[in-house]
Amino acid sequence: MATALPVEVESGGGASLFTASIPVPDPQVSLVTSLGTVILELNPTKAPLSVNNFLKYTGDGFFANLLFHRVIPNFVIQAGGFTSGPVSKAATYGPIKLESNNGLSNLRGSLAMALTRVAGSATSEFYNDTVNNPALDFATASQPGYVVFGKVVDGRPVVDAIAAVLTGNRGGLQNVPVNDVLIISARQTR
Repeated sequence: MATALPVEVESGGGASLFTASIPVPDPQVSLVTSLGTVILELNPTKAPLSVNNFLKYTGDGFFANLLFHRVIPNFVIQAGGFTSGPVSKAATYGPIKLESNNGLSNLRGSLAMALTRVAGSATSEFYNDTVNNPALDFATASQPGYVVFGKVVDGRPVVDAIAAVLTGNRGGLQNVPVNDVLIISARQTR
């Protein structure tokens, strides 16, 4: 998809000489995992804070060598906060404001920010919906849901392969893949 960028050229006196709307493609991130590559397309129009946050972590190389540390079949795969072990990796930026009331829904293939039990606690962890999960959407101010900020545009079989791995309990966490599934690299490609 693309976001329309309005452009106006004015004369020295302030008269409009030219106006146009230029389509700017939405950013994409290539997530290379130990099971294949997933291309994520981000939605800066609906979730600008979440997209900017994700792109900062991507640009910093933060996601390299992190685990998919939570894999629940027919629900989500989650990454962005643990290295092998699993060992927690501290976020490098503070939490961002919750943007869950943005009209985007937790549908199969959606990319969303993970939270603690506190709204507005999202930092580096994210998840991908492997099925439709409307119960995770914004409902009310007291049930704010999770921020969807993008989607998988290529590599859904890789997501499905990650969702199908054998999991168990490790390092105090549940639903951790028995054999590490790693993010090898994350890079903005558009």
